[in-house]
Amino acid sequence: MNVVADIIALDNAQPTAPRRIGEVMLKLDNVSLSFGGVKAIRDVSFDVRRGEIRAIIGPNGAGKTSMLNVINGFYHPQQGVITFKGEQRSAMRPYVAASQGIARTFQNVALFKGMSTLDNIMTGRTMKMKRGLFWQALRHGPAMAEEIEHRAVAERIIDFLEIAHIRKTPVGRLPYGLQKRVELGRALATEPELLLLDEPMAGMNLEEKQDMSRFILTVNDTFGTTIALIEHDMGVVMDLSDRIVVLDYGQKIADGTPAEVKADQKVIDAYLGVAH
Repeated sequence: MNVVADIIALDNAQPTAPRRIGEVMLKLDNVSLSFGGVKAIRDVSFDVRRGEIRAIIGPNGAGKTSMLNVINGFYHPQQGVITFKGEQRSAMRPYVAASQGIARTFQNVALFKGMSTLDNIMTGRTMKMKRGLFWQALRHGPAMAEEIEHRAVAERIIDFLEIAHIRKTPVGRLPYGLQKRVELGRALATEPELLLLDEPMAGMNLEEKQDMSRFILTVNDTFGTTIALIEHDMGVVMDLSDRIVVLDYGQKIADGTPAEVKADQKVIDAYLGVAH
């Protein structure tokens, strides 16, 4: 579904039917990634189904962020096959991932700190702009009309994320929790089919976590966007996720529903510590 179009229509939308998890959108088969002698990912296989929230958890150094980097092409695995929307490849290229509908946020916020909230979110519209560099430099005629159109989309995303009060504020001046929200807005501006979130709750207080959880659920439930997320807050993971894959020292040790993973002894020993 088109996230931006749905954000535009959200205010007038009627309650939707319960979301349905569909076919496999992304599949990783026997993926391995090494940096010299360090094996970050070891023969890991799992899939992400259309419409679900898929969590990737594990202790620090388990290979979680490396896995997201493999999915959207920042890292190229030495072994394994990635299948996205039915197309097989040994490695994804970042520009291909973006053009095919994969967007992400980062563990350490990757924003243009001197630019405003609005301008940062506008960078997510870059691939949607059709006018060439010449027209964009002139900012006249067709290029100006196109910019106005995309700026309106960015403003709607800002309203959806409830950050209109900081739309003109340089993001470097914002607290970390709001920077995370701006980064989510930039990812949404690309109109993703698969949204990768790397620790979206990191550095947030309880109220900020509740707000971010609400936005993630709305993007998934109302707009139908498939989400894969890394998160250390187990309360958030258990509440939001449909399925969870657990990594430890680069290996998959569990894969299943939150209830199944929570009860898995390997997960308890490696990560959760005790059974609750």
